[in-house]
Amino acid sequence: MKFLLKMLDKVRPLFEKGGKLEKLYPLFEANDTFLFTTDEVTKKGSHIRDALDSKRLMFTVVFALLPCTLLGIYNTGLQRFLALGVDYSLLSCFLEGLKVFLPLYIVTLAAGGVWEVLFATVRKHEINEGFLVTSLLFPLICPPMLPLWQAAVGISFGVIFGKEVFGGVGMNILNPALTARAFLFFTYPAQMSGDKVWIFADKAKDKLVDGFSGATALAVAAITPEKANVVESMNEAGFSFWDLFVGFVPGSIGETSALCCLIGAAILIFTKIGSWRTMVSCVLGALFITLIMNFTSGEDSNPMLKIPFHYHLVLGGFAFGIVFMATDPVSSATTAAGKWIYGFCIGVLAIIIRCVNPAYPEGVMLAILFMNVFAPLIDHFVAQANIKRRLARGQK
Repeated sequence: MKFLLKMLDKVRPLFEKGGKLEKLYPLFEANDTFLFTTDEVTKKGSHIRDALDSKRLMFTVVFALLPCTLLGIYNTGLQRFLALGVDYSLLSCFLEGLKVFLPLYIVTLAAGGVWEVLFATVRKHEINEGFLVTSLLFPLICPPMLPLWQAAVGISFGVIFGKEVFGGVGMNILNPALTARAFLFFTYPAQMSGDKVWIFADKAKDKLVDGFSGATALAVAAITPEKANVVESMNEAGFSFWDLFVGFVPGSIGETSALCCLIGAAILIFTKIGSWRTMVSCVLGALFITLIMNFTSGEDSNPMLKIPFHYHLVLGGFAFGIVFMATDPVSSATTAAGKWIYGFCIGVLAIIIRCVNPAYPEGVMLAILFMNVFAPLIDHFVAQANIKRRLARGQK
């Protein structure tokens, strides 16, 4: 490590002001601070000392994402072998899943990284490590059969229009990974929805087992006939509550396992990086609107309105969204009271969109993006209310 440090110190003058490679300093700084702790300190003025810097914060989020990532890779391979009806092992499933995940991750990292470096170079600031999280989140919320060129287009849109147009990290109001996915969903719906995209298999070329559909549990629930029991329909299609909780079902690569999301939530809460208020309020919002739907829906109403609350928690990307997306420290509410309001509204909107819109039986993505826009307004009113309360106390 000392040798590497000496090498970096030796070439540092080339990248500093006046050096031949001055314009590439953000790239050098990113690698330097990635490998070693910076020796820069504040010279004057008040400041706060904290062992947790932004890079360590982002690495902690990446660490929390590892359970979802590893199980998602395994499940991608597993679903392929189940569709083909062939024997499989733990290793073979994992290796097969890597064939899907690694190309998506590499393309995301390369395409998004180019834009990060470009904007950092033009604006003459350091490369922000927030992209480490975005580059991992995006492949995890994409279907396995997403074309690589669309992944590159999607992450480019997310980085540019979801973050950089607002001024970069810390000033964006939208989650870049969700912005990228929303762009792909509305631009290339055939590659982001339907039964063909969730299984790493080509129905035109591969010989699939008889009766195989590739539909997700939400898709099965959405097409449940009136007066039929939606839970029974999902069970008959092979989607038991346990399978949905563990994550061995078709879906986006990293979103299927509520169990892994709970592990990630525990890590984020323990390290005080993810807000437990936001997570709990999302669940409370979902519980509130689900109970209303369950008690007010009649026999002839939409079967989706009768889905029990505990099933909503394990269906689709709800668990993944509230743990890793809704808690984004930049695009979410920052005040304590604001987090309760923000999360509650996400839970309510997610279930409403999921149950009421038959063309789109998953509402977590749109609910979070919608509340991202209103998060600054929520914080504003919370802050104003606090100011009025303090002024009132001072006048007594």
